[in-house]
Amino acid sequence: MKNLTFSAPCLLGMEGICANDLKFNGIESAKAENGRVIFSGDFSTLARANLISRYAERIQILLDEFNAVTFEELFVKVKSIPWERFIGKSDSFPVKGRSLSSQLHSVSDCQKIIKKAVVDRLSSCYGISWFEESGPVHQIQFLIINNRVSIMLDTSGAGLHKRGYRKNSNDAPIKETLAAAMADLARVRPNHFVVDPMCGSGTILIESALKALKIAPGINRSFSFEKWSQIPKSVWQEERERADALKNNDCDFSAIGYDIDDNALSIARSNAEKAGVSDRIRFIKRDIRDFEFDSGFETVICNPPYGERLLDVNEAEKLYKIMGSKFVPEKGKSYTIISPDDNFEKVFGRKADKRRKLYNGMLKCQVYMYFMS
Repeated sequence: MKNLTFSAPCLLGMEGICANDLKFNGIESAKAENGRVIFSGDFSTLARANLISRYAERIQILLDEFNAVTFEELFVKVKSIPWERFIGKSDSFPVKGRSLSSQLHSVSDCQKIIKKAVVDRLSSCYGISWFEESGPVHQIQFLIINNRVSIMLDTSGAGLHKRGYRKNSNDAPIKETLAAAMADLARVRPNHFVVDPMCGSGTILIESALKALKIAPGINRSFSFEKWSQIPKSVWQEERERADALKNNDCDFSAIGYDIDDNALSIARSNAEKAGVSDRIRFIKRDIRDFEFDSGFETVICNPPYGERLLDVNEAEKLYKIMGSKFVPEKGKSYTIISPDDNFEKVFGRKADKRRKLYNGMLKCQVYMYFMS
C-alpha cells in the first residue's frame, strides 16, 4: 500500500535527530515537527522505520487530522476514514488517547465516540453488526490538542525504546532512545573508545555500540504490524535482510563502563550480552573518585544521578564537582553529560562548548558537551 503518512513521536528535543536518522536510512520525506516526525511511504517504509529508528518512541500510521469541538464532528470525521483498508473482520481495534486544552476534554467519552464510529464504518463494509475482535491488535490512538484531532494506528506495539536487551535494570535507568541521542550528540563513530564512569545497567554504552556497529535497534524484537494480514510477510523479511547487510562488525569500536554497584555491573554485562555487543564492552567496579584516563582518544558519556533521581541536590552537586576535577580539558578527550540542574556548569567548573535541551520523560534536562580537538 503506497502513499501512507506516518508519525514517529519522540522525546521533546529529539525531533531533528530522529528526522535525520530516518533520512540517513533512505526515508527522505522525514520532517521534524513538535514532538514528532512526519514522513510518507509504503509498508516497506513502515517496516524499515520500526526496525532502524534509534530515537522514535513508536511508528504510527497517521490516518487523518481535523478540527473538532463537538462529539458529532468527531464521529463524522472518524467514520469517514477508510478503516477497512487496515482492519479485518476479526481483528481487534482498541482505542486510547489523550486530550489537552480542548473542548473535547473527556478521554473516556472520546474513546467511546471513536470506537462507535469505527464500528459503524466496518459494519457497513462487512455487513456484520458485531465484531469478536479475536485477531491481531490494531491499536487506534488519538491525540487532541487545542481542538486539533490526530487519528492514528500504532504499528509498533511495545515502545521502540524497548529493544529487547534490557529485561533488567538498576534504579532509574536512562531510556534507550535518550541514551542513543546522547551517543549521537557525542559524535560516536565506529572507531571510538567510549567510557561511562557511572554506567548503571549499561544502556549508554550498549546504545553507543549499536550505533557504531550499525546494528538496527529493533533487530531482536517483534512489532504489532508483523501479525497484520494486510501487510505481506515478505516486507518484513526484506527489511530485516537489508538491516543485517548494513552491520559493521569490522570496526574498532570499544567501550568501558565503571560503577560502584556490583548488581548494576552484573545487569550491565547481561544486557550487553543480550544486545550482542558484550565483546565490545568491559564493565569494571570503580568509584568516580578513582577515575583515570587511558592515553589516546576517549569519548566520555554519562548520566550522573541527580536530585529527582537517586541523590538529593546537594549530593548530586558534590558529584558534579568531582567530575569537574576528573574530566579535565585534554586533547583527544570529549565529555557529554546530561543533567536537569541549571547550576551544573557552575558546579562542574566550566561552561560547556555546546548545550542541547532534551527531556528525560517530563523532566527538562540539558546535555552539556565539551569537545577537545
